Amino acid sequence: MISELAVIETNAIGSNTCIGEFAVIRKGAMIGSNSIIHPHVIIADGVEIGDGVEIFPGAVLGKEPKGAGALARTPVFERFVKIGNHCSIGPHVVIYYDVVIGEYSLIGDGASIREQCLIGSRTVIGRQVTINYNVRIGDSVKIMDNSWLAGNMVIGDNVFISGGVFTSNDNDIGQHGYSDELVVGPSIESGAMIGVGAKLLPNIVVGHNAIVGAGAVVTKSVPANTVVMGIPAKPVRTRE
Repeated sequence: MISELAVIETNAIGSNTCIGEFAVIRKGAMIGSNSIIHPHVIIADGVEIGDGVEIFPGAVLGKEPKGAGALARTPVFERFVKIGNHCSIGPHVVIYYDVVIGEYSLIGDGASIREQCLIGSRTVIGRQVTINYNVRIGDSVKIMDNSWLAGNMVIGDNVFISGGVFTSNDNDIGQHGYSDELVVGPSIESGAMIGVGAKLLPNIVVGHNAIVGAGAVVTKSVPANTVVMGIPAKPVRTRE
């Protein structure tokens, strides 16, 4: 069922898809079959929604990044968004252009995903999580509520990031302007786990199956299969 109060500018809507009141679907958008678009959702031109997707009220898909003259980095993006089959997009989520999300993934309430991001399948992005530009996230990843991922990060498969984790990508805190070579976030390799409230500084690597303890401040790379704790984080044991 498509509400008479929705604004629909596209004919590319699959069968058995429901669109609620005051939703806005722009020309050039595509929506698959058996999807549910709740009231007050905005889907921009160039957005492709798969089958069996549910998008909750107030979500915006296809926001154009604009620097307003205040950013050191000029946003670079292509005008598309692709949401895989059977995803769930929570209330008031904002997904910028140039984002791909794999199938069966969950994006929690109020999350923000910037341009040039790739998110894998069966991945959970928690409530109020911020994912900045050019972040690569693998399959079966869990990023819990209120975490903040800096631009130019890579996260492998089967990673767990607990709530309130913060990352950084610029040790100079913007004093020397922006370049992709100098402004680089941490990399978290497959199977690693990051404890609640940890802080990861720029350009470090958390190795395969490593564990970062709660509240740790990681200033140096963590070897694979190593547990680190403290401020600054130091190795305390290896994983069997």
